Amino acid sequence: MSVAERHSPAEPPSRAEPCHDIAHLAHVEMYTDRYEESLRFFTEVYGLTLTAEDAGSAYLRAFDDYEFHSLKLTRHDTTGIGHVAYRASSEAALQRRVKAIEASGYRIHGWTAGDLGHGRAFRFEDPFGHVFEIYFDTHRYAAPAGQKAALKNIAQRYHGRGACPRRLDHLNLLASDVREFRRFMETCLGSRVTEMIQLDNGRIGGCWFTINNKTYDLACTEEHGGGTGRLHHVTYATDQREDILRAADIFLENGVHIETGPHKHAIQGTFFLYVWEPAGNRVELANAGARLILAPDWEPIVWTETDRKKGQAWGLKTIETFHTHGTPPAKKG
Repeated sequence: MSVAERHSPAEPPSRAEPCHDIAHLAHVEMYTDRYEESLRFFTEVYGLTLTAEDAGSAYLRAFDDYEFHSLKLTRHDTTGIGHVAYRASSEAALQRRVKAIEASGYRIHGWTAGDLGHGRAFRFEDPFGHVFEIYFDTHRYAAPAGQKAALKNIAQRYHGRGACPRRLDHLNLLASDVREFRRFMETCLGSRVTEMIQLDNGRIGGCWFTINNKTYDLACTEEHGGGTGRLHHVTYATDQREDILRAADIFLENGVHIETGPHKHAIQGTFFLYVWEPAGNRVELANAGARLILAPDWEPIVWTETDRKKGQAWGLKTIETFHTHGTPPAKKG
């Protein structure tokens, strides 16, 4: 019996209009088995700010993230993802989503007391082992004296350290059945698909989801490495393409493994650069330009297998590790 067959909740109800219960992607917890090296990478090379640290985790943020943290880096015996967090639009919206999730048939973890960065949260799980949480009460970042911006509408000054991305943008998860993952996202988070890959064999090769007017905040692509509950990558956004070109030189000088890019994606049109942090988790820097999904009745853009064989926007072919590498490493045998 497949993973999807073991989790067969009812089809999500059709919606006449977009659901606005979820405000945005809030933070991602990443596991690392090389904690000190990963922390140095994210603070000194990638350019995030350390907001707090306890015995198990570091709480990190980009300079224009308004919340306490957008990346929780956690000590672990392996790599991969701990959980994905979304912030609800209000307390009432949070309660509506909780009711929908409880009625969905997916695995429920229940309420937690929260974390350093936010209040109580409701946790649940997709059919492939990825843990999600939603919350509303949050701890806004209060910059110390040396980090305060000159303008009142920016959470933290631009420090220019390392690649220095502006904000958390999206993440990509791997699943053996993207169609089932789509059902999960639509049912539990009220997400809508903006673009997708339709394979010749009838399967969906990938879906790009949004819960607001961004082009996407989460993508799911088909698992080819034989693992379960795996992370493909986490992405932070830059202001412009030149920031990514500058980052490529910074990564080069610091011995960071550059996997692919800089280049431009065909799907979603993002200018990208993918690297592996010291423990092996894939991270991306991306510039999505000014693309927003403003149409409330947006129909997903469908890319065929033939389309994808053409490569990225300017012809760069997708390298093999992009299809097979995920974290944690898939178990052999």
